[in-house]
Amino acid sequence: MPKNVIVAQSGGPSPVINNSLRGVLDACMEQPAEFGKVYGGWHGIEGVLKEELLDLSAQAAKEIALLATTPAAGAIGTCRYKLKDKQSRDFDRIIEVMQAHNVGYFFYIGGNDSMDTAHKISRIAQDKGLDLVATGVPKTIDNDVGDSEFKLIDHTPGYGSVARYWACLIQNANEENAGASPSDPVLVIQMMGRKIGFIPAAARLADPQRQFPMQIYTPESGLTLEQLADNVNDQLKRSGRCIVALSEGFDVGDIGAAQDAFGHVEFGASNLTAQQVVVSYLNAKGLPTRGFARGQVPGTDQRSTAVFASTVDLDEAYQVGRHAVEIARRDGNGWMSTILRAPGRKYTVCFDKVPLEQVANSERTFPKTWLSPSKIDVTDDFLRYAQPLIGTKWVKIPLEKGIQRFTRFQPIFAEKQCPVYKPEAYA
Repeated sequence: MPKNVIVAQSGGPSPVINNSLRGVLDACMEQPAEFGKVYGGWHGIEGVLKEELLDLSAQAAKEIALLATTPAAGAIGTCRYKLKDKQSRDFDRIIEVMQAHNVGYFFYIGGNDSMDTAHKISRIAQDKGLDLVATGVPKTIDNDVGDSEFKLIDHTPGYGSVARYWACLIQNANEENAGASPSDPVLVIQMMGRKIGFIPAAARLADPQRQFPMQIYTPESGLTLEQLADNVNDQLKRSGRCIVALSEGFDVGDIGAAQDAFGHVEFGASNLTAQQVVVSYLNAKGLPTRGFARGQVPGTDQRSTAVFASTVDLDEAYQVGRHAVEIARRDGNGWMSTILRAPGRKYTVCFDKVPLEQVANSERTFPKTWLSPSKIDVTDDFLRYAQPLIGTKWVKIPLEKGIQRFTRFQPIFAEKQCPVYKPEAYA
């Protein structure tokens, strides 16, 4: 008798996360002898704890297909709920809900913390001898899952699309700065990525020939605010203008940091942004040109915008979701589906598996060998790594009455079988 499936998402969304969801859905629904109903955990593991299971098998085929170009996580929701080892009631509840709904497969789409959740569930299943297979599906725009040697995973779905977003935005920002430089010679643009420099590094994809007067500030550079100001002023003396691609995690001192349940700084929710501090510092110190520094802080649109999605990223996100189902069916419990790059000059990838325990809570940093000697640029080796990920074509987004048409699932939920439950971390 086929076992039912729960698929859920966790952490910050991405432009392609729903294509991984579609990959899992398609692969499961193509094998009805192995997989029964497919449920979506409504807002991640919190939906499992609260027994809020959206029946994805009952949704219209058109809506499932639209997941391909539906960004962010509005279709089934996401969460930032941490399952801590001491929360034994939460673990018991997860098992209770899964057994009540005959669930034999659990797929969790997310980053390093999400892989920790998937690993903990796989370990409980193993320890208790349960007929339950937990499998991870990688996702994070930060590209920080895995190891610094890129042997566990080459890149995570989501990163290629955000890199393309920034390549396009920096290209347009240069046009703005070139035109407005007599009054606004410095444009400071803050980019996501927390304390990892893969996203700000992507700014160089807008200008691989290094013709823009642009400086890139990653957290890994180790530079100070004073050094940044000196570098910018030197650039102004040479070029009359400067674009500063600034990581949100660049150290500018105390920003009144807010933190999520995993202990990560929520830069968008903190009292100050790095961009605010840098712009204020530059203007207070004074520029060697007329005018002022000004800043921009594009927010969550960089991870929830479909129009800049990379077609390469979309395809790989779908395939890594499909492959997760094959891993679960063939290899059983405790793996994450992964993307590995084949050697050679032509960009090709293969889909493989790695143990969840090796990627749970992993945090890959941006290789310092990819920073230029000046620490304010990246090397051509990085460009060779990142360029294939952004693709060469525009994604086609379905429109309805002139606006984007996204997936809209019907609120068809599984009938609850268990008592009402309050997740432990809510207390």
